[in-house]
Amino acid sequence: QVQVVESGGGLVQPGGSLRLSCAAPGFTLENYAIGWLRQGPGKEREGVSCISSSRSDTTNYADAVKGRFTISRDNAKNTVDLQMNSLKPEDTGVYYCASVLSCLPPISTIHHMLAGPFGHGAQVPVSS
Repeated sequence: QVQVVESGGGLVQPGGSLRLSCAAPGFTLENYAIGWLRQGPGKEREGVSCISSSRSDTTNYADAVKGRFTISRDNAKNTVDLQMNSLKPEDTGVYYCASVLSCLPPISTIHHMLAGPFGHGAQVPVSS
């Protein structure tokens, strides 16, 4: 199983930007589909975005983040990054990444597609 590590979290003001990274020491991430999920205070974990392996690099986004978040690969760093712009208070939560079986199903079902464990997560409080 791919063991991942999330990084890049931190306090950000509404309207601000943040970039999260998902790393997997010992694994070549471009060979794996990777999903980002988040869990807000008092909420269930939900899918945010997904990117297929480099063979296709298909991406998928939750409606709530379309146009604001961008998932991408940095193969030189062996990471999958989540660029988050125009952040809103409702984006507050702990963000997790994990390897997934596929990014083709709806992002709302990504928790059924997990192929590996989450890391410790990255805290993203959006507040003024």
